[in-house]
Amino acid sequence: MLAFLLRRIGYLIFVVWGVGFAAFFISHVVPADPAAAALGSNARPAQIEAYREKYGLDLPVYQQYLRYMVNLFQGDLGNSLRTQRPILSDLRDFFPATFELTLGAMFFAALFGVPAGVIAALYQDRPIDLGVRSLALVGGATPVYWLAILALELFHSRLGWLPGPGELNPYLLEPHRVTGMLVVDAALAGEWQVFGSAVSHLVLPAAVLGAFSTALLARMVRSAMLEVLSQDYVRTARAKGLAGRVVVFKHAMRNAALPVLTVMGSLLGSLLTGAVLTETIFSWPGIGSYATSSAIGLDFPAVMGVTLVAGLVYSLINLLVDVLYGVFDPRITYA
Repeated sequence: MLAFLLRRIGYLIFVVWGVGFAAFFISHVVPADPAAAALGSNARPAQIEAYREKYGLDLPVYQQYLRYMVNLFQGDLGNSLRTQRPILSDLRDFFPATFELTLGAMFFAALFGVPAGVIAALYQDRPIDLGVRSLALVGGATPVYWLAILALELFHSRLGWLPGPGELNPYLLEPHRVTGMLVVDAALAGEWQVFGSAVSHLVLPAAVLGAFSTALLARMVRSAMLEVLSQDYVRTARAKGLAGRVVVFKHAMRNAALPVLTVMGSLLGSLLTGAVLTETIFSWPGIGSYATSSAIGLDFPAVMGVTLVAGLVYSLINLLVDVLYGVFDPRITYA
């Protein structure tokens, strides 16, 4: 196990370096001037030149890259050209909101996707199976931005069941930040009115972000369950007279967990690093909104910081999924 982890960590470092290398040079071939964008259209040429010199933007690209890598190995991602703050501080402030939204989306996907896939497999080719497959097809093909606007129009504007964009009602004060996740911090502080408001604000963006994951998860669970239910040991368990729920939950679902676990790990990484549209439409103060504002403002150091964090998070999630394989299937070893 130790040798496996060390080998994977070595791969992880190489992957993150490759992501950072690509992001750095792509950002430097964009035909735009971040100094002029940061100072505005009224800045004088002398001010722009001084700004470039201050942040090293006047150096050759290879020197900028060497300086960036030296700082990176010291744990310094640099300063944001837009907020004038250390990028690590910005990411520390924005990441918890994205993590909270991602957990809500994964909870929504698991709550509806897994049971739907199991039921569809148990009633293969019957009306309920066709209904689940049709909904999964529609959910997987629906654009996120269109679904977000539709959800806001229906459940907020017309029906009034759920609040609109934002994390909290404007007349409520945020609790003391412990984890950075508003729902968790409100519960820890015992501020239940804030907790209720935070949960209600989380429902719509989490459902929208998790819609595609729900559809994909339902299809994968159905496929994995159908494969397992056709195996000899399942037919033998049924022939011995075991109850249907025992066969499904104890035998079939456990053995169908590996492909589903792989998909859930990929989905978690994708949601955590790809919530840009959802956060923008719902005014959610997360990494996606921060990345969007940084890209619009040509804040290349911040964009590179977000890219590095995204690559690191995705790689760590894949490593965790590989380790969990051995938990679900004892036959898997890491020799």
